[in-house]
Amino acid sequence: MDILLLLTLFVVAIFLGVEIITKVPPTLHTPLMSGSNAISGITLVGALLSAGSGAGMWVNVLGFIAVVLATINVVGGYMVTNRMLAMFKRK
Repeated sequence: MDILLLLTLFVVAIFLGVEIITKVPPTLHTPLMSGSNAISGITLVGALLSAGSGAGMWVNVLGFIAVVLATINVVGGYMVTNRMLAMFKRK
């Protein structure tokens, strides 16, 4: 029963996220990207805590994978934000 509840919550979160993102006007994409980078940073901290918890081999492996993916997300997000902000600089 718990897995069904978690799966339902996951699907609703995906649907809600897509609906919210598609309604954002283009002028707000840069601030939205900065906010999502902050959330990804929090995810990175959680992944680091999980990877170093010592709760078992699988927890450490999944935590390491989460650290790698969250790091890629944070670095990529900052690169995109930097490139978007560079478009507004005077030449």
